[in-house]
Amino acid sequence: MDMVVNTDRIPEPGETILANKFFMNPGGKGANQAVAVARLGGQITFITKIGNDVFGHQSIQLFDDEGIDTKYILSDSELPSGVALITVDKHGENSIVVAPGANGNLHPSHLSESVLNEIANSKILLLQLEIPVETVTFLADYASSHGVKVILNPAPMTEVSPELLQKLYAITPNKTEAEILSGVKVKSIDSAKKAARIICEKGVHNVIITLGSQGALIYEAGKFTLVEAEKVQAIDTTAAGDVFNGALVVSLSQGKSLVNATRFACQAAAISVTRNGAQSSIPYRNEILIEHLPLGNSL
Repeated sequence: MDMVVNTDRIPEPGETILANKFFMNPGGKGANQAVAVARLGGQITFITKIGNDVFGHQSIQLFDDEGIDTKYILSDSELPSGVALITVDKHGENSIVVAPGANGNLHPSHLSESVLNEIANSKILLLQLEIPVETVTFLADYASSHGVKVILNPAPMTEVSPELLQKLYAITPNKTEAEILSGVKVKSIDSAKKAARIICEKGVHNVIITLGSQGALIYEAGKFTLVEAEKVQAIDTTAAGDVFNGALVVSLSQGKSLVNATRFACQAAAISVTRNGAQSSIPYRNEILIEHLPLGNSL
């Protein structure tokens, strides 16, 4: 559950400021991405763990309403559902602190044979790092060994092993995450290209660095493509990356190229930042006009 305050600016350490507005909105990176997949036309099974509390029960109902397959959502009897504390400033930029709760207690031993069979029979496995990295590594290894494309959204960023990176079809870091993965400060397109090369050299097949209002940089088969973002007035960037990832995998699952899937993802994310909240900002498939999407520019 996202607990959001709107402020003129994000406070400095030790500073107290007054918020303009407070609201709660269903969130969580995996949940946001699952909802994005469902709304944008994908067939989605969500595997996660929630607390046995009001937030967890509410989440299940919301996922069912979205048409998400929830049969593999586990309930934790001891830990609460995850929450995020989010501050959004007047420019739409945000600062987020996550308390994982039950998310942090999803381990490989909790995954039944039926869960693994579900993954093995899927086209794509989309992973995030709000569950333990040991579970992410285990699932990436399992899925890739069964011919499933594994895509990792490395957020919130934590240390990942070379063994995990080598199992990935694609990784989708933002600028900050790309800097941590590569050791390169991403301040321009040229520095983003350098970071993408270094990340790819670690074993990832394809790298897509999301660049906010600049769009997304793709490094695929030794070639760079910049997909520019549509120019919009952003009011809240919360979940924009999640919408991007959900849209990306929907398009890839429908046989689109990585460039065209990224175009689709940029358009979906651009719509989301014009709205408040996480899941409340996620667009539906009929809101995206493919013929109006910007083309990618080879670099």
